[in-house]
Amino acid sequence: MAAFFSSRKIAFALLLSLMVTCNVAADFYRDAEITWGDGRGKIFDSGKTLTLSLDRYSGSGFQSRNQFLFGRFDVQLKLVPGNSAGTVTTFFLSSQGANHDEIDFEFLGNSSGQPYTVHTNVFAQGRGNKEQQFRLWFDPTTNFHTYSIIWNPQRIIFLVDEFPIRVFKNRQAMGIPFPNSQAMRVYSSLWNADDWATQGGRVKTDWNVAPFVASYRNFNINACTPGQCGADSFKTGAWQTQELDAPGRNRLRWVQKNFMIYNYCTDVNRFPQGMPVECKMPRF
Repeated sequence: MAAFFSSRKIAFALLLSLMVTCNVAADFYRDAEITWGDGRGKIFDSGKTLTLSLDRYSGSGFQSRNQFLFGRFDVQLKLVPGNSAGTVTTFFLSSQGANHDEIDFEFLGNSSGQPYTVHTNVFAQGRGNKEQQFRLWFDPTTNFHTYSIIWNPQRIIFLVDEFPIRVFKNRQAMGIPFPNSQAMRVYSSLWNADDWATQGGRVKTDWNVAPFVASYRNFNINACTPGQCGADSFKTGAWQTQELDAPGRNRLRWVQKNFMIYNYCTDVNRFPQGMPVECKMPRF
């Protein structure tokens, strides 16, 4: 990974990579269920660790047992090492149906020695097309790192090791859909997408190095379930009204300046009739 960053960035990145959230008791047996993969998803260590695997026949995935309407969702994830080209590892929230809401983390694999791409998106009422993509400032395959989604009525915050990488604000009053009425489950999966995932599909999955394995731990949810998100439930917990303070805004600027590789808000060729309204508004 060092070839991609200056020595100054590397030193700072090493410091940041140590700043992960504290381990909190989590139990995949209690909070999640493996939903597909025919045995390729496995839970270990009395519910503390879950692995998903992918081979030429199938990937695998799990989902939360409950649905939620607003909350904070954290997982520690160690991505597929080595030649992960063609693979996609995910951690996202989604409702069901054609007009579904969705909040995405997708990790697009690459050839050995090349960096992962972190793909983010937000869907509301079935409408997405709000992609931002990033590189990471560390190797996400050698250790566990924490990926978090904060979803409250005012905004969505994507975090990596407690560093905000993206904020999507609720601008529904301006006619921009925002996911605030449909309960969503948490989903994670590992699957083959070599028709598009790596360098636009030019690099295919090498099945000779399968199975591919991603590892999860510290799956923590602090959230409202449907029917339990009244005023009383918003009296405790920082996530309900969380926004970026001045240090958080500076961290976001640092990430987006140095590691953002795609932003739909700057893709003028994609929007010849004019950029989306939210792209003209402040990030925070």
